Amino acid sequence: MQPRVYAEMSRFASFDDLRAACLDLPSPDSRAADAVGAREARLTKPPGSLGRLEAAIAWIAAWQGRNPPALDRVEILVFAGNHGVTAQGVSAYPSEVTAQMVANFARGGAAINQLAREAGASLHVVALSLDQPTADFTQAPAMTEAEFLEAVAAGYDEVSDASDLIVLGEMGIGNTSASAALSGALFGGGARFAGTGTGVDDAGFARKRLAIETALKRHEEACGDPLRAAASLGGRELAALLGACLAARHKHIPVLIDGIVSTAAVSPLKALRADALDHTLAGHLSAEAGHRLLLQELGMTPLLDLGMRLGEGSGAAVALLVLRAALACHTGMATFEEAHVSDKPA
Repeated sequence: MQPRVYAEMSRFASFDDLRAACLDLPSPDSRAADAVGAREARLTKPPGSLGRLEAAIAWIAAWQGRNPPALDRVEILVFAGNHGVTAQGVSAYPSEVTAQMVANFARGGAAINQLAREAGASLHVVALSLDQPTADFTQAPAMTEAEFLEAVAAGYDEVSDASDLIVLGEMGIGNTSASAALSGALFGGGARFAGTGTGVDDAGFARKRLAIETALKRHEEACGDPLRAAASLGGRELAALLGACLAARHKHIPVLIDGIVSTAAVSPLKALRADALDHTLAGHLSAEAGHRLLLQELGMTPLLDLGMRLGEGSGAAVALLVLRAALACHTGMATFEEAHVSDKPA
């Protein structure tokens, strides 16, 4: 696996152009979901006894538009970016760690490499101008409109038409500050979504909260527009995650979202249209403070709660194993008729 290097591009000419794309969304295929439900009702088990596994298969079928659904080609997309706000001492690690971790991904040495292999998924890492961090959002908008749209387009164009499911992940020193600030802009409450990220001490956490509060006040006018808020407070990797999530919706591909950064990155879509994230599932509940609050704001219930907070798409990659188990049961189990097992009386 070699990381792909981001090149400047933009399929979206303006915030308004992107906003129109975010509002023009296809619907799920209810017939495919109904077909899953009909088969589940005939499998050799009490109705509903596999709990959320059954609902997950119906969800995949609805967004793939077929029954049975398939997970033959799953792609994990990890976007990496650097953040100018690290100048405020908000992270326990220096910015150069982002590029160093991208190199580690390329060598196969990170957790996500192991999890991708075990989950039967291909891993694609996209480095987004790591030598050009976003602006320090306590001083200026993190990205200009053009920079934001280019990053969104980079994520959009990474989604293959042939994918059965996409897993979204990220890498970027300082991006928990960006995700907390963006969450605060979209859902209020100032720095309530902030956590310790990579492990800052009490003084670092205080600096992080102050940076977020300062940024929210400075960019208060932009906070009324989800896309402008994402440009002012986010990062290139967050913008690319938004673009990839949008592309997956347009291409009828279901999506597993990772932790707080990935969740915050796609939240502007929900702020623009209430059903915009219906093609997504939260793979897990991050131990990073604020993720539970953000999922509650979005009305999402995570598949797993394992105390993970690594990022990289790691929690969602573990959740992919659960989806594979669900699919195996749906397609491999016998029906009552096939197994010559008596069903309960009508």
